[in-house]
Amino acid sequence: MCLAIPGQIVELVDPVNRLARVNVAGVQRTVNIAMVDGDDGGAVPGDWVLIHVGFALSKVDEAEAQATLRLLEQMGAEYELELAELKASVIE
Repeated sequence: MCLAIPGQIVELVDPVNRLARVNVAGVQRTVNIAMVDGDDGGAVPGDWVLIHVGFALSKVDEAEAQATLRLLEQMGAEYELELAELKASVIE
C-alpha cells in the first residue's frame, strides 16, 4: 500500500527547482513542491502538504494534516513502513 503522508514545509532549499525541506513525523526530507504551485504563489514554509514518493501532491490545512497523521498512526505497520521508506529516500 502506498500512502500520502502530511508534512510541514520547513524551508525552501532550491526555489528555482521547487525543492523544499519538509518535516514528516520528525523526519526531514527534501521534496519537490512544483505540483502544488498555483495562483496563490505555491507552497511556502509553514504550509502543510501531502507527500508521496518525493512529491507534494496537494496543500492541506493543519487540522486535516493532524487528523490524517492520527489515522495513519493507527494503521501500524503500513505507516511505519512508509516512514522507513521516507527516511531512506533522498532528493538532492
